[in-house]
Amino acid sequence: MESLWQRFEPSGWEDYELIDSGDGEKLERFGEVTVIRPEVTAIWPKRLLSRDWKKLADARFVQDGPRSGRWEKFKPLPSAWKVQYPMPGGKITFNLKFTRFKHLGVFPEQAANWTFIQDQIRQQQGPVKVLNLFAYTGGASLAARAAGAEVTHVDSIRQVVDWTRENMESSGLDGIRWVVEDALRFVEREAKRGNKYHGVIMDPPSWGIAPGKKQKKWKLEDQLCDLLQKTSLLLEDSFFLVLNTYSGLPNSTLETLITTWFRPEIIATGDLILRSEQDQLFTTGSCLRCWKN
Repeated sequence: MESLWQRFEPSGWEDYELIDSGDGEKLERFGEVTVIRPEVTAIWPKRLLSRDWKKLADARFVQDGPRSGRWEKFKPLPSAWKVQYPMPGGKITFNLKFTRFKHLGVFPEQAANWTFIQDQIRQQQGPVKVLNLFAYTGGASLAARAAGAEVTHVDSIRQVVDWTRENMESSGLDGIRWVVEDALRFVEREAKRGNKYHGVIMDPPSWGIAPGKKQKKWKLEDQLCDLLQKTSLLLEDSFFLVLNTYSGLPNSTLETLITTWFRPEIIATGDLILRSEQDQLFTTGSCLRCWKN
């Protein structure tokens, strides 16, 4: 098995840019809207002056609680707007909205994975089935579908799945299979049914509570091993896997978990990176890709 380390840095964004960051914040442009959002890992000083941030920003997210807050808007802004990311075969489109969790509907760093996903799909012979777990608003689902894969999109929050459906339609795509269910529960049922996939993408949160009567709690460190073991039962002999985490688990831990349950030919681990206009390297999380042809 070959093991690689690399930075996963997206390229090709025209509708997104990280303008500056520092002092616990980041200044970003999403299409025609520029926002300030809190970011605890941006511990360096800002490169631009405060008056430049004030001049450029259209809105700022203000934290009211540990995981929620409100948007302070400096001028009239649309309640929703679109951004696009160019890919072979056409652009994928995201409908952005202001939420009380500081997110807008796209994680720009994930574009580093979308081209990899499309390349892996195009290397497969015949129909390709892809499973996207903890799929949020579906950038990976859109990229996989645009490359011709049969895509199953799984998220436990119906409103987020409906949001992804809007993105699919805005991207001129169709045919994605929607599943509103806890990811681990869905994987367990798929294993019992004997269903197989050529590719699995997973972006599990550090913690969470699944909706429903049982209110099952999710903690990454406690359940990631179980999730990976059961996911390994779903993969075809020729496969690829993308795993993103934002919990601080080191890349060496992710690699050890993968080699416990999978037998890939190549593993690539590293940091998900955004580079600012001021040439700051901003790490958003860890990423592992593995595959076997």
